[in-house]
Amino acid sequence: MKNLLKKLLALVVVGTMGFAQDIQVFTADNSDGKITPKTIEEAFLKVGFFVAENRDMNIPFKKQFNESSFDVYNLFTFYSKPDTLTLVKEHSEIGLFAPLSMSIYTKKGEKTISVSTLTTESLATILGIPKDDKTLLKIGNMVKEALKTAMPNGQFVKLPYETKAIVGERVTRFEMDMEADSWEDTKDEFQMSFEGELSPNGFVMAGFSDLNYDFEENNYEGYNFYDVYSICKLPVIYTVAKVRPEAGAFAPCSLYLYKKKDENKMHVAFPSVYNWISAMAIDDKASLEVLDDAQKRMEKILSGLME
Repeated sequence: MKNLLKKLLALVVVGTMGFAQDIQVFTADNSDGKITPKTIEEAFLKVGFFVAENRDMNIPFKKQFNESSFDVYNLFTFYSKPDTLTLVKEHSEIGLFAPLSMSIYTKKGEKTISVSTLTTESLATILGIPKDDKTLLKIGNMVKEALKTAMPNGQFVKLPYETKAIVGERVTRFEMDMEADSWEDTKDEFQMSFEGELSPNGFVMAGFSDLNYDFEENNYEGYNFYDVYSICKLPVIYTVAKVRPEAGAFAPCSLYLYKKKDENKMHVAFPSVYNWISAMAIDDKASLEVLDDAQKRMEKILSGLME
């Protein structure tokens, strides 16, 4: 076993508690089958969220792995456009969770449906912003309102584990210098090369958000660009979800790249897989191996492009 994998296993076992629960799971009886990913999407739209993707993962699971542990497993990405604009003015890294991710799932043979999302406390910790930030709390309340609308008989359930000490940086960051008169060409070249590296390394671009378009539409022009890629690695979510179906609270992963108008550099970052391991107390070898591989591959891609 690799040294890093040994370290992850050891620290997961002996780590101290982090936040009480980083992931919240809302579960409802669905014996009549009336609650679906589509009806949940409608509730999120109703409270004011923009829905980027609502993807049925059972199709790729069965295609690549010939089976699924779920009757329903959707990965759902969403964000509040006006609240993202409010937050980015103070917290430039909000693109780590714009869009936010969640999973909608029913295990095979069960009559319940569950939705997993990150708590506002865990979002604040990863983003490095105050846990009492009013806009972040507003988003959290919108999520709860949408869930209660979609699943009126549902309730939050306590997960059967506690969070563990994190074993690495919560956010993996890179920077690249840009010339004031040629940043557009540099950006285009970077994105073309980056997108070309995804498939050979087993990643899929599950979505793309041009946040700066929304910012400029609302007369905020602090950035030359602010793009967010939603990145998924199928073996990761397939493997981890078997043990922790709530893993969709982290998947697909948001990777941002932005340039502020008063800087001559591009910032690139994504939430590290160590958040998964800490938040879900992951200790099985299969999950740790696929997470470690994904982290190393993405770091290699980005470090290579930044040279």
